[in-house]
Amino acid sequence: METPLSNALQKRQVTAIIFSLLLWEVGSAAHKYSILEERESGSLIANLAKDLGLGAGELIARGARILSKGNKQYLELEERSGNLLVKERMDREELCGDTNPCLLHFQVLLKNPVQFIQGELQLQDVNDHAPEFTEKEILLKIPESSRPGALFPLKAAQDVDVGSNAVQTYTIDASSHFHLLTRNLSDGWRYPELVLDRALDREEQPEFRLTLTALDGGVPPRTGTCQVLILVMDINDNAPEFAQQLYQVQIPENSPLGSLVAAVAASDADAGTFGEHSYSLFQASTQIIQAFEINPATGEIRLKRLLDFEEIQSYRMEIEASDGGGLTGKCTVEVVVTDVNDNVPELTMSLLISEIPENSPETLVAVFGISDADSGDNGKTFCSIQEHLPFLLKHTIDNFYTLVTDGPLDREARAQYTITITVSDLGTPRLQSQHNVTVHVSDVNDNAPTFSQALYTLFVLENNSPALHIGSVSASDRDAGTNAQLTYSLLTQDQATQQPQGQGQEQVDVGALVALDAASGQLFALRALDYETLRAFEFGVRASDGGSPALSGEARVRVVLRDANDHAPRVLYPPRNGSAAGACPELVPRGAEAGYVVSKVVAVDGDSGRNAWLSYELLQATEPGLFGVWAHSGEVRTARPVSERDAPQQRLLVQVRDHGEPPLSASVALHVLLVDGFSQPYLPRPDAPAGQAGQAGVGGLGGEAGQAEALTVSLVVALAAVSSLFLASVLALVAARLCGRGGAGAGAVAVGSGCGVSVAEGRFFPAGAGCGGVGPLVDVGGAGTLSQSYQYEVCVSGGSGTGEFKFMKPIIPNLFGENADISNESSNFKHHSVVG
Repeated sequence: METPLSNALQKRQVTAIIFSLLLWEVGSAAHKYSILEERESGSLIANLAKDLGLGAGELIARGARILSKGNKQYLELEERSGNLLVKERMDREELCGDTNPCLLHFQVLLKNPVQFIQGELQLQDVNDHAPEFTEKEILLKIPESSRPGALFPLKAAQDVDVGSNAVQTYTIDASSHFHLLTRNLSDGWRYPELVLDRALDREEQPEFRLTLTALDGGVPPRTGTCQVLILVMDINDNAPEFAQQLYQVQIPENSPLGSLVAAVAASDADAGTFGEHSYSLFQASTQIIQAFEINPATGEIRLKRLLDFEEIQSYRMEIEASDGGGLTGKCTVEVVVTDVNDNVPELTMSLLISEIPENSPETLVAVFGISDADSGDNGKTFCSIQEHLPFLLKHTIDNFYTLVTDGPLDREARAQYTITITVSDLGTPRLQSQHNVTVHVSDVNDNAPTFSQALYTLFVLENNSPALHIGSVSASDRDAGTNAQLTYSLLTQDQATQQPQGQGQEQVDVGALVALDAASGQLFALRALDYETLRAFEFGVRASDGGSPALSGEARVRVVLRDANDHAPRVLYPPRNGSAAGACPELVPRGAEAGYVVSKVVAVDGDSGRNAWLSYELLQATEPGLFGVWAHSGEVRTARPVSERDAPQQRLLVQVRDHGEPPLSASVALHVLLVDGFSQPYLPRPDAPAGQAGQAGVGGLGGEAGQAEALTVSLVVALAAVSSLFLASVLALVAARLCGRGGAGAGAVAVGSGCGVSVAEGRFFPAGAGCGGVGPLVDVGGAGTLSQSYQYEVCVSGGSGTGEFKFMKPIIPNLFGENADISNESSNFKHHSVVG
């Protein structure tokens, strides 16, 4: 199968061969040939290859063609043998009429390289027509007074053949009174003339009937006959005489039928019937008899048929005036037919290439000739095409033109041109004809595919099903056919860039994530994608066309995963281990006021966005209405002052819920102990076993003396601590007043050595850090942190020491009064969740 490229190359070769118009070679002399008319089709005229000096195969290689004027072709060239043959039988009389010699002109077109050779074929006449008389009988009136030797011209016979095949001689029957002469005119015309040998006597023989025979020069000769009736008339001594011996007139070729051509007039001095005369055409040819008629009474010559300047340019006729006595007078009328611009110029297409490849400069499109049957300015022609078209007309020889492209064509800009060739003459008014040539521009793969977007962004919900259609890419190609057939592919040499949660960019194999349909450009996910593992990735796609060589274009595709609510909240504090919670309850003094910060529930969610927005809610409480939970921060506070009637052990069930659809939640239990004071190093839960309560005492230290000594030391230490705290508070207040700004201390919560808790600056310290150090830190930023406005410190030292307990209330930024802070806390408490 041929490819579009091979077709384009072949077309370029053909056009390049023909377009070598710069190498025109025109023969200096025409090659002349002759042949008899009426030869059968296929008759040999000559060996054209031999005459041109070309080998047998050169005519085929050079693409020889015969060009003739007009649309009818009488000649053909046999390319293999080089013989010039008759294509259609030719009638000399039909083609040339009376014109002798009869010449047919033709041209030989050699395409590679381009060369025009002029040729001329002479049609030789064949004696295929016999002489004919226009009348079957000729009436001749001769006065009896005519003397011997008098001459009486007779009407000539017509023979459409020419040369030796035309009428050559005339004969007449033998007679004692007459003999016949054959007269030759200057134009080669021959007519018979009767000669009187002896005097006539009407009373002896009033009439004679003779046979006139016309013979042509053919072998054997052809003949035509007519009867001559001779009437002997009485004496008439005055013949008619014309006012002019020569009448010259001009008449346009488009004159209508019946138009007056000329009017002749003769006079006769005789009287009576001898003075009356009539007019007639004398020695008129067939063309004259068919074209003109004369009024016998008035001598007016009028048209019988339309004249054609291109057929006959002039007529010459003899007019005879005969009186009643048989005498005649003659004159000559010359009619010149003037040309009228009545023939539209004609265009004969010799070569037409209707499809040319784009991007080919100066390509030959057509070779044609123009002609006009008129003469003078009416027959002068020129041609033109529309403006603003990338084509040019170039004149070659005679009336031949070539149509070529004016530079490279672009099929994408315009795929088809309709060129109107207008052929006009210079006559008045001007006549013109138009001929349309349609040229198709064939495609060359000169446009690369282009994507509709340089970057495609696709959004995909995580946890998708495999083979899910996630989007499409689309490219277009301005070419046509196979050059515009696109195939899509992934750029596998590029590694897709992924953005996993909480990590930097990594590279993944795009072929394992997505598939691209080569025909439609649709993208499919090959497996389920996880937003928490892979936030987004990017890769390249390519579109290649079907041309040769193939062209391609590229684009980038970015796939962005959308989070699904597939992770429930996870509580970091308090620990969800029941035994740990039981061992580390939250301690609240019974003197705590409303808004006292008990603890904070810390939770995180593996999702993002709205799916990770957490809200806190108090589901259950031992003492309804005593505690509340801040919905956004998870802080647990007292909703009212603690009273003596409240149970010492409180259990709170807090639920953490996200804002996904559907929402997911988690719950955690928080244990709170209400204590009267911090006199014990470890305060057991009221429901603790007796063994544990015993271990919480002095631990083996007996005796009243030891207890009194320990109490004295404790009192001294407590007094010193209170004094120091008071002094520090006074200094801090003074410093705040001077600096114009408040300071907030940092605190920590430490319960024993086994469950220390510190909440400060948004950081959570897990159990096991103790009061003497800080363990590993875990970031719980966002909605799961304590507000920085609430910082406090609780420390219960373990062991069997003095049983000292230290408690500090929240350090409030506003140092002007505790009551103002408490009222602010109460106003914000409406955002807490309180079970009442």
